Amino acid sequence: MFRFEAPWMFGLFALLPVLLFLRHQWGAKRKATLRFSALEAARETKMGPGTWVFQIPAILRFLALAALIVALARPQTGITSESVLTQGIDIVMAMDVSSSMLAEDLEPNRLEAAKQVAAEFAQGRRNDRLGLVAFAGQAYTQAPLTLDYGVISGLMSELDVGMIEDGTAVGMGLATAVKRLQASDAESKVVVLLTDGRNNRGEIGPATAAQMAQALGIRVYTIGAGTRGTARVPVDDPFQGRRYVNMRVDLDEPTLQEVAETTGGRYFRATDRESLEAVYAEIDELETTEIQVEHFTRYGERFPPILATGLFLLLLEIGLGQTALRKLP
Repeated sequence: MFRFEAPWMFGLFALLPVLLFLRHQWGAKRKATLRFSALEAARETKMGPGTWVFQIPAILRFLALAALIVALARPQTGITSESVLTQGIDIVMAMDVSSSMLAEDLEPNRLEAAKQVAAEFAQGRRNDRLGLVAFAGQAYTQAPLTLDYGVISGLMSELDVGMIEDGTAVGMGLATAVKRLQASDAESKVVVLLTDGRNNRGEIGPATAAQMAQALGIRVYTIGAGTRGTARVPVDDPFQGRRYVNMRVDLDEPTLQEVAETTGGRYFRATDRESLEAVYAEIDELETTEIQVEHFTRYGERFPPILATGLFLLLLEIGLGQTALRKLP
């Protein structure tokens, strides 16, 4: 941002023509004279092409005064900042990366659709800390709570089937997400857990993990991904290569509903890409806080270089007027 602290100083520009006029009148009264024995010869003498050089002091004086007036107006540049006065929400997203997430009932498949929609959800947050947990047969923290949504989106894009031993440890995924929020002092703590199956691995079951979340005041939103009935799933056969089979969707909705209800959250079913987007949009609406932001601007003075330029021009005008461009008295 740029501004002049004292813009009324520009009114001094109106005095410049007056000063130049008075200077001209004063100079006309004290013009130097030379005595010639023959006036005809003096009249026939023409002005040389270099006589304009003697106007340089007047030009320098005008520029120096203009620079000084601009300096008196105090030009300033400022940087606007904001200070967040309230704390946002701490949210950990727990994503299932088991092999069944390759089913193509969500375009292009369950995992890619879930990653893309979750990344959009992350980019749409403001002043909320986000974390990321991936689970299959085991659960791992991919990102602790952070305000760097670009990091979350980048790590989200790297999630893939096979990065974790296969299986569906829903309870461990939820317990790991709860662990990430254990030390949080945010007023609102949330886990968004997405899976397409039922718990079949891990030392901690979904109900136990839900009780842990409830004890810590953490609200859990569960999302069941997958169509109803059967879904087309790719299978890599060592002899026939990749082929597709129709597999029955085995989603444990009662358990996901119980987890959500225990913690005061909600359960959602996403049967296609559009419904998944609607689920995250609804969660986005449910988990909002009013953020109080204080805006302020820091200004820095920029007149010193202009003032120095004006003084330099003034000294240059005086120096030239007393030396190389000196007029006869």
